Amino acid sequence: MAEELARIAAEVEVQEKGSRDGSARRVGVLARRLGDGLGRGGRRLGAGSRGGLRMLTERLMDAAPRIPVRDLATLRAQHPGARTPEELADLLTAGSVRASTAVGAGAGTVAMMPVPLAMPVELASELLASAAIELKLIAELYAVYGQVPPGSARQRSYAYLAVWSERRGLDLTRPGALLALNRSAALRRQVSKRLTRSGLRKLPTLAPLLVGAVIGARVSRTDTLRLATAVRRDLYGRRPADLAYWDAASGA
Repeated sequence: MAEELARIAAEVEVQEKGSRDGSARRVGVLARRLGDGLGRGGRRLGAGSRGGLRMLTERLMDAAPRIPVRDLATLRAQHPGARTPEELADLLTAGSVRASTAVGAGAGTVAMMPVPLAMPVELASELLASAAIELKLIAELYAVYGQVPPGSARQRSYAYLAVWSERRGLDLTRPGALLALNRSAALRRQVSKRLTRSGLRKLPTLAPLLVGAVIGARVSRTDTLRLATAVRRDLYGRRPADLAYWDAASGA
């Protein structure tokens, strides 16, 4: 499950190029494979199932440290045309929005099929896939704005989960911030609440016919764009600890 989520997040890097070679379709295929895995794990994934919610929360927390995150030097090398943090953040946001939109549209298309038992599983796979895409975006935005927190990759991944669940750019540079967020019971509760709220927003994607695909694409696009806007606003408003971080990552 964690490997599938990591693959979905990695596809964002293709989406950043605005490719028309079927990359959006690949994202949808990966999300459906994720749904197959969830289906094999049981059908207790309905919106009202506490057991299903706990399962999704644990799957996401297990996957968070494995989501591939690029450092600023890699991001600048891959996007040499981005001259400022804002230009690079624009590209990352656009790629994540495209990937999230593809996931939402794919879930809606599958949900139109007359297989009621598959619907909760499809919704669950959409929730996890969208979360993986957004976690990668959050982590890389922190790099773009020079605010990568100290600590191990695992510690940072849980901190980014807190950012994802609260939908704002938390100040992760404060002493003890990562320790307080490190897989605590409070963090688990936050993640569960966010999954519940996101699930309620995505329920209309289970509408019949292609209506579900249209709604799914729109909801996923709006949610990812809104998250990116909120996080970027908060990060932009704080000075990085190293004012020369951007030039230092240029490789020049």
